[in-house]
Amino acid sequence: MQSATSSATQSSPLVIGTRGSPLALAQAEQVRDRLAAAHALPADGITLEVIRTTGDAIRDRPLADAGGKGLFTKEIEEALIARTIHLAVHSAKDMATILPPGLRIAGVLAREDARDVFISAKAKTLEGLPRGARVGTASLRRQALIKRLRGDLDVVPMRGNVETRLRKLAAGEVDAIVLALAGLKRLGLEQAATAVLPVDEFLPAVGQGIIAIEARGDHERALALVRAVNHDETAAALTAERTFLAVLEGSCRTPIAGYAAVAAGRLAFRGLIAKPDGSEVIETQRYGAMVDAVRLGAEAGRELKQRAGAGFFAGV
Repeated sequence: MQSATSSATQSSPLVIGTRGSPLALAQAEQVRDRLAAAHALPADGITLEVIRTTGDAIRDRPLADAGGKGLFTKEIEEALIARTIHLAVHSAKDMATILPPGLRIAGVLAREDARDVFISAKAKTLEGLPRGARVGTASLRRQALIKRLRGDLDVVPMRGNVETRLRKLAAGEVDAIVLALAGLKRLGLEQAATAVLPVDEFLPAVGQGIIAIEARGDHERALALVRAVNHDETAAALTAERTFLAVLEGSCRTPIAGYAAVAAGRLAFRGLIAKPDGSEVIETQRYGAMVDAVRLGAEAGRELKQRAGAGFFAGV
């Protein structure tokens, strides 16, 4: 991997920071290929810099116990600020609600399928699992939604990348797992899915299925390069979802789901908050123009915050 110079010039290689997992690399390579094609850049015009993050290093406890969102982006963002890389590629759902000063989401690629999938050799659906079956997930959102549908199931913490979780399932550590369909597709593993979970029953995480490209707000060359590959509809959807999350002050300790779909300039948003045991879920919807993404997300967040009251997340 090649390091960046302290200041990019028109002729210097563009350096993209990324985590080193197979999925993260697949996403960074997708961004690299899109940028190279859009700007007719030579093969050596863009390099990838693998950066190990705090989230990668912590394997002995749930990430919510270690500080929540941003653990998979912290060191990469520090490299952006230090100017040792020019762009960062993240799964949008891993990004902190508030970005570090001076950084911004410069663009996003078109969203992949945002739905979750159920994977098991013991049942064809989540509803078909036997009572007390063990379902592995590292997500409080997934835990809450699983318990909402099947309060009798034993939801157990499971960390690791996609391949690791599939191996743990195959080894019998759990009876089922729930993963993002987007990640499976990007790794060519979508055939592993037993059933796709409908959005109406299993609302995705904010940013799920979206590859986000982060840059310094003052790096005009990088911003201009990314602008050419930005997908406007996906950007509007992510804006609504992240605004919703920001109003709720969401973190990895709070089960929150939010999903916006955009078609013909119109945006449809659904959001929910839940108690971790799935015993209580509060939902809302908003519809409006794509250009009103910020307002729609903010209104939805304020509504749920008011309806929930201060005590909703007591004990979370």
